[in-house]
Amino acid sequence: MDILSIVWNVSPYVYRFSETYAIRWYGILFALAFVLSYYVAYYICRKENFSERTVNIIAIASVLGGVIGARLGHCLFYEPAYYFGNPAKILHLWEGGMASHGGALGVLIAILFISKKELPYKTILARILLVVPLAGVFFRMGNLMNSEIYGTATNLPWGFVFVQSPEVLRGVEQAVPRHPTQIYEMICYVSLFAVYMVYCWKRLTHGKSLSDSFIIGMFGVWVFGGRFLIEFLKMPQVNFEQGLPLNMGQILSLPFIVWGVIALWNWRHEKS
Repeated sequence: MDILSIVWNVSPYVYRFSETYAIRWYGILFALAFVLSYYVAYYICRKENFSERTVNIIAIASVLGGVIGARLGHCLFYEPAYYFGNPAKILHLWEGGMASHGGALGVLIAILFISKKELPYKTILARILLVVPLAGVFFRMGNLMNSEIYGTATNLPWGFVFVQSPEVLRGVEQAVPRHPTQIYEMICYVSLFAVYMVYCWKRLTHGKSLSDSFIIGMFGVWVFGGRFLIEFLKMPQVNFEQGLPLNMGQILSLPFIVWGVIALWNWRHEKS
């Protein structure tokens, strides 16, 4: 074992009542992600003079769409055979298994039900995307606490040895230093969130409106472009990915990247 590596031997449980019931870090971080995101979004939207009712409706729609979509996305995109055979397991959110692409689709669909009555679809989507990177930081932190969704073996000094990895505990993989891809994604998300907050501060303090196209475009290119690149360092999440030139995460990221590029092109047109 590389003496420069970081041994990550953190339990995924805050407290374990039994083999079946426990409080996990993943669940706490998941809940914290939504609470903090709500308050940030509430502050920005109120600065834009959105009504409190509108903000709350947007929050409820995004949470329901995001959670349901992320869970179903994981079940359908990555392990359909298992979950079709064990449908009750779909409800076991505390065990992990959330797909960001499914969450994105879930939010896109949820907004359809509220956009006509509240605000234009594009405006609602942009305000949700402003805080999604913040939530993403906590989601990936949850993956880190679960010792899951990590990268391939590495000799770099910041490689993590995931002692508590389910694959290591089952003897499927060796406990060797690996790319902490959860942290790579956290850096990607927190940097975009910082860009968004600076952008909002500069625009709103000068009485200028926010550009929906800029927010949407940056999200598509930055988040899914970063995800596409980081996926090259990840271990395959499911067996069928091993024979593919691109894994499922990369394939699902491509439409969102194109969507982001188009939105940024529209933003440039808006400025001229």
